[in-house]
Amino acid sequence: MPWRPLILLLGLCAALAVLPARAASLDPSTDNAVIALLRADAARFEHGDGVERDGPKAAALYCEAARMGDAESQYDLGWMYANGRGVERSDATAAFFFHAAAEQGHAQAQRMLASVGGPSNDLPPCMRETVPPAPLVAPAAGPAPPRGSAAAPPWPPAVGRDAPPTILTLVKELAPQYQVDPELALSIIKVESNFNPIALSPKNAKGLMQLIPDTAARFGVVNAYDPAQNIRGGLSYLRWLLAYFEGDVRLVAAAYNAGERAVERYKGVPPYLETHLYVLKVLSTMTRWTVPFDASATAPSAEMPRLRTLRRAAVR
Repeated sequence: MPWRPLILLLGLCAALAVLPARAASLDPSTDNAVIALLRADAARFEHGDGVERDGPKAAALYCEAARMGDAESQYDLGWMYANGRGVERSDATAAFFFHAAAEQGHAQAQRMLASVGGPSNDLPPCMRETVPPAPLVAPAAGPAPPRGSAAAPPWPPAVGRDAPPTILTLVKELAPQYQVDPELALSIIKVESNFNPIALSPKNAKGLMQLIPDTAARFGVVNAYDPAQNIRGGLSYLRWLLAYFEGDVRLVAAAYNAGERAVERYKGVPPYLETHLYVLKVLSTMTRWTVPFDASATAPSAEMPRLRTLRRAAVR
């Protein structure tokens, strides 16, 4: 066997072997390595570089990387469907992938949208999420129990062990007032700002929970750099998101990063690399991925029945 195809085969086998493990490890660096392998192998099958050209196999590999948030793979898939290159031509499917890449700033994808039009609401089958198994301690979702009705978990949780004492005190006091799991609140703060009360992002998100101006105004935050105000605003938003997505931490984290409309549009965690890695970081610090919520905060998303169905299918 020629050496180049043998090396390709070994690389592809390594990539496929890592895929089941990446969800369990929740390691963003592992995800980046897998994405690179998938994209490289997909390109070889697309172009017949050292292997027999195989459009469906290329599309399947590109789609796995695209689902993990790789904008380049999303663009390449859009190109394949727009031109019928190895797959049946579909402007609607091409628009879906171009749109996902364009939302992440891919300039070529933004230009291609003018040719194929806007995306449909249909989710390509290969983009349906595969959900990693939740920690065994995760309870069923439901309204938060009355305060004091159960034994308090150890404090602080592992995610908060490096947090300044003042922030731990604020979260411990304020989170129960908003019926938000304190571990989740600390996890969001850790991932958003690493407990830095004066953090400022390029998108003008401010403070511990990185509130953008619209979110700060929505929840009555005047000074986003004031730790107490910032935490109150972030907890208010988490309280709303937890009710909207019925305590599903994956969806709540994705919505906190990308917005609840993006979660609904993509029927799960949006295929943005930033959001994908964000959700992994949050989940890696949590001991449970379904938490109690205050059902009076808002009615659940109209998409929740479909999201639940897709989730059950994904974990089978």
